[in-house]
Amino acid sequence: MKILIIEDSLDIIDAVAQIIELRWPEASFISTTLGETGVEMARREQPDVIVLDLGLPDIDGFQVLHKIRSFSNVPVLILTVREEEIDKIRGLELGADDYMVKPFLPGEFLARVRAVHRRREIPKVRDYTDEKTFIRGSLRVDFVSREVSIGDKLLKLSPTQYEILHELVVNENKVVSKQKLFKKIRGPKQTTNIEYLDVCVEGLKEMLEREPGHRISIVKENEKGYKLANR
Repeated sequence: MKILIIEDSLDIIDAVAQIIELRWPEASFISTTLGETGVEMARREQPDVIVLDLGLPDIDGFQVLHKIRSFSNVPVLILTVREEEIDKIRGLELGADDYMVKPFLPGEFLARVRAVHRRREIPKVRDYTDEKTFIRGSLRVDFVSREVSIGDKLLKLSPTQYEILHELVVNENKVVSKQKLFKKIRGPKQTTNIEYLDVCVEGLKEMLEREPGHRISIVKENEKGYKLANR
């Protein structure tokens, strides 16, 4: 596992690397204190996980995340001192897979890194069907490449957004409970965080509805859950 750490504090970089090495001695690390350099390293090095600080000296961490999401779906864990709800929501809407506030507990940090990395390791060919592609209207989901497109436009989904869409696709026109969706993206042992799930779903819904003429979207069924259907 290759981990990119984009963090302005060298002490935090060292601490994160030491914590991860205790759990995964084979892990490799690359790091930078600058956001622009971090974007280029993400493009060039293709890490398995990115740990991203928001308070960087050159550009804001949100800008870094936005730029990375323009070309990569690599799992991103935001690690920052910013604990305001608006920052958490913005980070998740921009495509972060998780958000953690400093100071942090090593055990919880490792669990979160493991969770975001696990989503990348999920097999690309699923057992639920022999079909390789889901097509409804202009929406196309390729289960082999994990690419999602509307018409000729390829959507840049985060791993979390893809897993949510995948669960809704295989249960088309059926309501999928929030609990089931959360277990899909966080694992059965994680505590349900409905706010986190709702933000992820709303971001995905916005991406689907952004394209003119597209009629397939995500419908919220009161507080029960969500389904994929015509709007």
